Amino acid sequence: MMSRYTTPPMKSHSALLRRIVELAWPVLIAQLSSMTQMVSDTVLAGRYGTEDLAAVAVASGIYISIVMLMVGILQAVAPTVAHHVGAGRSDAIGPAVQQGFWLAVALAVPAVLFLRHPDWLMQLSDMSPAVETRARDYLSSVAWGLPAVLLYRTFYAFTNALGRTRVLMFISLATTAVHIPLSWALINGHLGFPPLGGTGCAVSSACISWLAFTTALIHVTRTPAYAPYHLFSRWQPPHPKTLAELLRLGLPMGFSSFVEITAFTLIALLVARLGAGVVAGHRIVGNLSALIYMLPLALAIATLVLVGQAVGGRDGVAARRAATVGILLATGLSTLVSIALWFVRDPIMAAYTSDPAVRDLAASLVIYICLYQFFDAIQTVAAHALRGYKITFGPMLVHTLCFWGIGLGGGYWLAFFGLGALLPPQGVAGFWQAAVLSNIAAAVLFGGYLHLVSQSRDAEPAAC
Repeated sequence: MMSRYTTPPMKSHSALLRRIVELAWPVLIAQLSSMTQMVSDTVLAGRYGTEDLAAVAVASGIYISIVMLMVGILQAVAPTVAHHVGAGRSDAIGPAVQQGFWLAVALAVPAVLFLRHPDWLMQLSDMSPAVETRARDYLSSVAWGLPAVLLYRTFYAFTNALGRTRVLMFISLATTAVHIPLSWALINGHLGFPPLGGTGCAVSSACISWLAFTTALIHVTRTPAYAPYHLFSRWQPPHPKTLAELLRLGLPMGFSSFVEITAFTLIALLVARLGAGVVAGHRIVGNLSALIYMLPLALAIATLVLVGQAVGGRDGVAARRAATVGILLATGLSTLVSIALWFVRDPIMAAYTSDPAVRDLAASLVIYICLYQFFDAIQTVAAHALRGYKITFGPMLVHTLCFWGIGLGGGYWLAFFGLGALLPPQGVAGFWQAAVLSNIAAAVLFGGYLHLVSQSRDAEPAAC
């Protein structure tokens, strides 16, 4: 029996392009809305004080790294559901999602404990006592929203795989509309709240995490389109075999996400010795980089869904076409965005901070974002397409080599040691120079990997 959400075979690249855009644009708006929350936190904390901005940069980097690790694991729900959709196994979708919820609960426990007790991680950095105290307060507060984040992201992966992406956009827009004024009030001590500084961002984030999950729960229970999957009417206890399969797919995906995000977020810890101003400047450029990344990521998620549905339906040609169109679309649009960013970099920096030193440093780093956008789009879409084939272990190795080996390791060397007489120590710019090299390497390796897989695996779902 075919699922009502099964994507019909597409014979032309133009039809695939329209379908990718149809799936991607609500996801893009949802992600941009979420990123707006991060950007607003950066701006509000920066206006409150440089030390608060530095603390938010360090603490939010740690938090995002943990979240991406856990969310990456839960992303295994997406290719699992997409394969069931493509194969018409609608009766298997509900049980798979239920196991995803169980997995989210299990992952939340160690994650919350880690955020509440980050002592060993804090020791890696030479940040000032004032910044460290604020960073600890941030992590302690934001931890209470993490269970809701993981439960919501399970729903996120599930509804993405069904092709029902607009609800994600509406939930994200609603939570952003709450988060920004709430953060403003908590940071500055308005509306009867005491001034919390950067910690106010964390308190607001925890509150809206539970708002997002509650809204998703109400939507699922009251929308007839979800009724065939019996998500709650036929609830199942934890199933070891299904959980093991989700972990087999999800652990490499989670580690890949962790590697990719920490290649940037750990820079804030490593350059803390250079001063709060350097950390703040890096935070601003990191925000911009993450904001632009939402475009290829949205297209990559849509590509994953179409590749997964095609592989589940044993249509290797459609899977290859979806991957090709996704890469071409992402690289073209990302290149245009990077060109536009270069021409408006100065007013953007001025909007972020009133500190001239921080503004000038951040502006000097923008060139590196522009240089790697083309390659970042290739590696992002290709990696997600491989996930659509249920290949996750090999991509994890590629991510580790490129983003930790070349990006973080090479960046540390360029930042603090340079290349002898050829190149003096580059400071924080060294990390961004290495980021360009790491994305080029990842684009070449992932592009080749996907080409080999798409040619050799015609109809059967791949395993690695």
